[in-house]
Amino acid sequence: MPETGPAGAGLEVRGLVAGYIPDLPILKDVSVTVAPQSVTVIIGPNGAGKSTLIKAIAGLVPVSGGSVTLAGRAITGIAPDRMAAEGIAYVPQTDNIFRTLTIRQNLDLALRKAGGEARARLDELFTRFPPLAAKQKEKAGALSGGQRQFLAVAMALAVKPSLILMDEPSAGLSPKAAEEVLTLARGLTAQGTTILLVEQNVKQALRIADHCYILADGRNQIDGSAAALIADPVVGEIYLGGKRLRAS
Repeated sequence: MPETGPAGAGLEVRGLVAGYIPDLPILKDVSVTVAPQSVTVIIGPNGAGKSTLIKAIAGLVPVSGGSVTLAGRAITGIAPDRMAAEGIAYVPQTDNIFRTLTIRQNLDLALRKAGGEARARLDELFTRFPPLAAKQKEKAGALSGGQRQFLAVAMALAVKPSLILMDEPSAGLSPKAAEEVLTLARGLTAQGTTILLVEQNVKQALRIADHCYILADGRNQIDGSAAALIADPVVGEIYLGGKRLRAS
């Protein structure tokens, strides 16, 4: 049986049923608990419903059952254009930046509702991401894969979210770039941000995560602390090539 998840959650997903076509749900009674200022990772085989879960929380996939709350507020089926107002940012796997615009223009778009705070927030973002500041006049499409993901995260941070939903942030990246992106996600929790991410890079994701949920066929299968699942022989056999990982 799945565990109940960490206590004191910032995000609560209970019995979620969701899918793109009515009466054909991809998610079938999925529950997830995410503690504030933590990293929770969702893993599982292809077709398990991982990305659908992230999108359903973000209001991008219709929800037909269950509930989603953030800091005690009901956000089930939130309109996507209300995400920022609710303190949520979503970083999709692909098409998460405007490649034909400059880095600065991408960030200006993300800050368009910041009003008089826009300049100060832009300076904060460039301070946090020096490589983006150095290339701010260059087209975003010319960035390396890892730098594009950094830009996507910077755009998400522009709205000062309490929760960031990330869909496979390391997909298609080199091992070094993937490690940098996942380390960045871990570091955001120190600034008070909560992270829920879907990730196929299971080994690296478990190393930086606090908690992990495994889905299959749109349902909860196993969940527990990332440290416990790293050492679990069943998880190791299925997802880690039959090898246990060191927790360090």
